[in-house]
Amino acid sequence: MEIWLAILLIVIAAIVTGLCCFNAGVNHRKKIAEAEIGSAETEAKRIVDEAVKEAEAKKKEYVLEGKEEVQAFRAETEKDLNARRKEVQRQERRVQQKEETLDRKMDNLEKKEENVARKLKQAEERLEEAESIKKSQFELLEKISGFTAEQAKEYLLAQLETELTHEKAVRIMDFEQKLREESEKKARNIISLAIQRCAADHVAEAAVSVVPLPNDEMKGRIIGREGRNIRAIETLTGVDLIIDDTPEAITLSCFEPVRREVARIALEKLIADGRIHPARIEEMIDKARREVELVIKEEGDRAIMEVGVNGIHHELVKLLGRLRYRTSYGQNVLNHSIEVALLSGMIASELGMDPTLAKRAGLLHDIGKALDHEIEGSHVEIGVDVARKFKESEQVVHAIQAHHGDIEAKTVVACIVQAADAISAARPGARRENLESYIKRLQKLEEVASSFEGVERCYAIQAGREIRIMVKPEIVNDERMIPLAREICKKIETDLDYPGQVKVNIIRESRAIDYAK
Repeated sequence: MEIWLAILLIVIAAIVTGLCCFNAGVNHRKKIAEAEIGSAETEAKRIVDEAVKEAEAKKKEYVLEGKEEVQAFRAETEKDLNARRKEVQRQERRVQQKEETLDRKMDNLEKKEENVARKLKQAEERLEEAESIKKSQFELLEKISGFTAEQAKEYLLAQLETELTHEKAVRIMDFEQKLREESEKKARNIISLAIQRCAADHVAEAAVSVVPLPNDEMKGRIIGREGRNIRAIETLTGVDLIIDDTPEAITLSCFEPVRREVARIALEKLIADGRIHPARIEEMIDKARREVELVIKEEGDRAIMEVGVNGIHHELVKLLGRLRYRTSYGQNVLNHSIEVALLSGMIASELGMDPTLAKRAGLLHDIGKALDHEIEGSHVEIGVDVARKFKESEQVVHAIQAHHGDIEAKTVVACIVQAADAISAARPGARRENLESYIKRLQKLEEVASSFEGVERCYAIQAGREIRIMVKPEIVNDERMIPLAREICKKIETDLDYPGQVKVNIIRESRAIDYAK
């Protein structure tokens, strides 16, 4: 028990000793901490004092800088305000000037309005006066003419309608002409190409043939005793023998070229043989007729071979050969038919069509001229009948029927044949023209134009398809030219017969002439 008490006392003593040591340490540390806190407070106070002083210095520096910036900003602002103030004053002066200008313009406008109002009043007064004069003139015109105003108006409208109808017709013709010219551009190229590719020779023929004689004694032998030989020749051939004073020559006259050719060949054979009597004459004429028929057949075959057309009836071939002895205005009809066939083929080829059909129609288009002395009717009607008789196609028949415009062309082949026929006939030197009638037509056209007042000179050109008229500028002014052209057109339409249309071209020229002295 005592041991435990001793141990307890030792423990208590140790606890009391530890507490005393702890209190002593705490006090010592407290003193040290208080000393450190005192020094820290002193240092902090010192730092705060320095910071305050530095802040005061910075504050003064920043205040100075702010005052300087404010001063600079104030100066700049005042400068900008001064500039703006000057600009505003300048704008105010401009506005004031504009207001003054507008005031002056308004004054001028008011004065002009007053003048216009005064003039309008005067014009109204004059208009009323003119209306009264017009009314009195209308009343006077009604008394003189016997027409009321409505009747006169109806009359003038009727006249104007007639004029407008004519003007409309003229405009339609002009439009058709322009359309035709535009549509014919390609046709011109094709036709020019065909003309260039087809160059045909031409020989003019007449209605007489001349047979040379070895001597003038042969004339008596041809006449024979009491004229029996010449009568036999004329009876058998149907040709007139003209034995005149022409030395060593006899003229055969006949409009039928085949008969004339038979008579020429027979007479040449008789002259070469020397035995001239009726029996010999009959024999030679028969022989000449067979030779001519052979030549006709050969010419027909030659034409077919040259054109390149097959399957034509042999009777049509003979008729083609007879065209060798026919002429139209001096142009050999067979050569003309061959030329038309070649041109038709070329045009058809350019158009992308079958050239064979066009050649066939072109070759046969004048076939009726081989028979028109023997059958009544025009060569077109005869050609149509012959072509149908020998089973030609309807396209060929229609081309024959329409090649002179007797009926309207309804196929392209017919149009091609028309064009080729016109080209061949219009070729320079192809046909003879009646120069006298041509000159008279041009002179009559110029006389009609010269009969109008103010016309100075006029010239008919383009084969009578155009007339150019020079007018006197002091008599015919620009406004008068159009009515004058219309009046001349009416006069030409009523007084002249002409194919197609005539272009009236009026030319007015003003010249100023002076002399430097």
